[in-house]
Amino acid sequence: MEVDFQPEDSSSFREGIELGGVKDMRSEADAVVSDVLFAVNEMYVSQSLDSALDVAYINVETRETNRYCLELTEAGLRVVGYAFDEVNEDLSTQYHETIYSLLDTLSPGYREAFGNALLQRLERLQQTGH
Repeated sequence: MEVDFQPEDSSSFREGIELGGVKDMRSEADAVVSDVLFAVNEMYVSQSLDSALDVAYINVETRETNRYCLELTEAGLRVVGYAFDEVNEDLSTQYHETIYSLLDTLSPGYREAFGNALLQRLERLQQTGH
């Protein structure tokens, strides 16, 4: 199940910061982290792996305490390691267009947290009549 909806309003999400036609992946990675931090144990842009305009690395620990290193490029997001700050060149994992899709495949706890946040948001909207 791929879900491309944000349960909370987030002004930090953007399609990418354009710099001469190239997205700044570091800024994009910061936006990705802020969008889903509520639904994982820990998530941050790697400080020890080199980021560039065309690639950034994100460390994430799921609610199940599984750790991953994610690569963010124009092609999308994919798992490149099974520990923080680990890039295994031999891995050929699937690219995901969104962080929501990737986390949905990795973490039932993410799926549950996302669903709960969505329900709470709908309940608030119903209460305010919007």
